Amino acid sequence: MQNTSAIPPLVERHKDDLTGLADRVWGMPETLYSEFRSSAEHAAMLRAKGFRVTEGVAGIPTAVMGEAGSGGPVIAILGEYDALPGLSQVAGIDHPQELEEGGPGHGCGHNLLGSAAMLAACAVKDWLEATGTPGRVRYYGCPAEEGGAAKAFMVRDGAFDDVDAAVTWHPGGMTRVDDPLSLANTRMDFHFSGRAAHAAAQPHLGRSALDAVELMSVGVNYLREHMVQDARIHYAYLDAGGKAPNVVQARASVRYSIRALDLHEMLALVERVKKVAQGAALMTETSVEFQMFAAVSNHFENLAMDRVMQQALDELGGVPFDDLDRAYAAKIRGTLSPSDIAAEWSVVNQPPTEAVLCDWVVPMRPNGKVLIGSTDVGDVTWKVPTTEVLVATAAIGTPLHSWQMTAQGLSGAAHKGMIHAAKAMGRVAEILLSDPDRLAEAKAEHARRLALTPYTCPMPPDHKPPLVPQPDAA
Repeated sequence: MQNTSAIPPLVERHKDDLTGLADRVWGMPETLYSEFRSSAEHAAMLRAKGFRVTEGVAGIPTAVMGEAGSGGPVIAILGEYDALPGLSQVAGIDHPQELEEGGPGHGCGHNLLGSAAMLAACAVKDWLEATGTPGRVRYYGCPAEEGGAAKAFMVRDGAFDDVDAAVTWHPGGMTRVDDPLSLANTRMDFHFSGRAAHAAAQPHLGRSALDAVELMSVGVNYLREHMVQDARIHYAYLDAGGKAPNVVQARASVRYSIRALDLHEMLALVERVKKVAQGAALMTETSVEFQMFAAVSNHFENLAMDRVMQQALDELGGVPFDDLDRAYAAKIRGTLSPSDIAAEWSVVNQPPTEAVLCDWVVPMRPNGKVLIGSTDVGDVTWKVPTTEVLVATAAIGTPLHSWQMTAQGLSGAAHKGMIHAAKAMGRVAEILLSDPDRLAEAKAEHARRLALTPYTCPMPPDHKPPLVPQPDAA
């Protein structure tokens, strides 16, 4: 299909500045709600590119928004820049080697994610100015996707109330329109309180909070037999009550992640897990308090938006990788298991080949194997018509949240993929702003689906984001 879009050359105009931003953010990895330097870099770039900038969106210090244009519909392009703990890694090599012992790293490619989204917004801004088209483009710099649910807080607090449609992307191993599937997810802390005692001389006087946590685990394990098939429940100890086995532990805390494919099924499952915790407290004569950490909704499909994205991908074709890109990808492939590689091919319903990089476009809805995680993009999809594209930036089979993904974050393939993603997202915005019927179709579909299944924010209205204090400048 011939590409008649004005967006690609406009992306090329800004690509050096934005790949530089991606590389800088890779070099300053910051985890959920501590992305102070990364968000400042994004805000500075927005100002340098002529956007009207709002910081502290929805009361979150590391959330930033830049707007350009006037009148007309509002198209949001969503970016992220948070890193993951424990994934520090030297770039450009094919073996694990930490830059900082135990430090964070961009093992999910979010250094690329935010920069490409802003690159797309820059191109759309230039297009709006050159054509005089009514409309606004907004870049949303969204922190804390990795477990912090910032977009869910932003949706709840009105940051997307006047947005007409949203576009986003994610780095990975294949280039395709993302399947409209993600798991609704609640992360909740359970704090048990008991009574300390000498575990040998006076055990009868103690009431073990640690016993309560362990009994809760037993109860949840039995619950797994009686929950919907696509639900998932995981847990991690926050406080095991101490290291002395001769003391009955008076306190213990555990965090549960409770997921389901349907938002309302997830909310119902949360209530059942709470009852298990109450039962564990009753059995041990302890008390329990629940404290939500964060929650996100499942993905809400919009087929009309996904068709626009598929059109953009088909016009662009695959990412134009070169021989140097393939040579490094081949080295990374040597570190991957056959299962890693086969898993990515199974998702797109294709048999594995010797290809190390995806330089083609996967057909829409390939009906492959379903491997589903959670993302706070889900809440945006319930608020406005949204589409997400996955673009190849790494060797096929590279697991997300891995040292291999961090290592490839400064590579030529990563840069080419993020530029390609910007062109696809910018093209979607161009189509929606220049063809009112395509935008109206997406909005009408969203309204129909929402009428059948109304949105319920998974977090209470008074629940605050789990913010962290900004470190001293010194």
